[in-house]
Amino acid sequence: MKKLDRYILSKYLTAFFFCILLLTTIVVVVDMSEHADDFGKSGLTAYRIFTDFYLGFIPRIDAMLFPLFVFISVIFFTSKMAGNSEVVAILSSGVSFKRFLQPYVIGGFFLALLLWLGYQFVVPNANRKWSEFEKKYIDVNLAPTEQISTYKQNIYFRIDSNTYAGIKGYDTVSKSGNNLSIQKIVNNKLIYNLRAVNFRWDTSSHKWSLNNVLERKINPISEDVTFSTNKIVAYSFKPIDLRKDDYLKDQMTTKELDNFIELEKMRGSEMLNTLQVERYNRDAIPASVIILSLIGAILASRKVRGGSGFHLAVGLIISVTYILFSRFSIVFATKSNLTPWLAAWTPNFFFGILALYLYKKAPK
Repeated sequence: MKKLDRYILSKYLTAFFFCILLLTTIVVVVDMSEHADDFGKSGLTAYRIFTDFYLGFIPRIDAMLFPLFVFISVIFFTSKMAGNSEVVAILSSGVSFKRFLQPYVIGGFFLALLLWLGYQFVVPNANRKWSEFEKKYIDVNLAPTEQISTYKQNIYFRIDSNTYAGIKGYDTVSKSGNNLSIQKIVNNKLIYNLRAVNFRWDTSSHKWSLNNVLERKINPISEDVTFSTNKIVAYSFKPIDLRKDDYLKDQMTTKELDNFIELEKMRGSEMLNTLQVERYNRDAIPASVIILSLIGAILASRKVRGGSGFHLAVGLIISVTYILFSRFSIVFATKSNLTPWLAAWTPNFFFGILALYLYKKAPK
């Protein structure tokens, strides 16, 4: 690594960490003002609020805005270099424009790797901490019509290749429900049926406890019917599989999410596309850091009359466009027939082409 690389990388990383610290502070202050009443009703100390809520909230919001932080910081310090004629001096010394962009690529790869590792482990754990606090102390203060219900109705899914389950009602907090039905079908024939009036998760045995159970085993010419007051059964689905809430996918590590996606594929779940988009985004969003780094460096390296203000304005427009593009892709994947991996990677494809175009047109 030469002096030029160290010089640009030091400015890159310094600007990035200053930017993320400044903007995170602003976001936290705004969030505190919005949730002041909820924090007061919780009766918790400031230390508990910080450890139980903000240690989950800060990694969550930083990961969400990470590419934006990178883009703004690159434009900010590169525009300053261009304004001071440093870029012109570097290129005039015989350094090619491609060589000039090399430290930006190195810095982009480093920050992309940092974000990727965060999505694998840190961010899911932070989301878990944040969502638990949110449900316990904030959602309960919403108006009754706005509350996020913990009671799920009419749940149907596949347990294995031959067995199907139906649940009329299930409470995700008490981990109990009513009207459970299990059906096993082989060669388009029903061979087993179970119905339980109510059921709950047994935390000691890690199995399901069924009450008032009626079982039917259907033979070719007869059937066996048994009734049990209580029955302990080990099914492949767990309480986490029945939650189906907006927080669930964000709380899983990538390995847990991969396993959960495989289960949902077998069950024919309606939320499969949403889970797959989340999985592909954990790779696509870090890759966008490299692309946005290059776009920012190419745009801001040219000295213009508007200076940093002009570059920041253009950068903000591109950032908003990228975010909107990403949101639209996710909506088309979850609500329409767009392939999840294509929805996650489409913004990167288009902005990668934009980066290549700007590189070709950039004065060298």
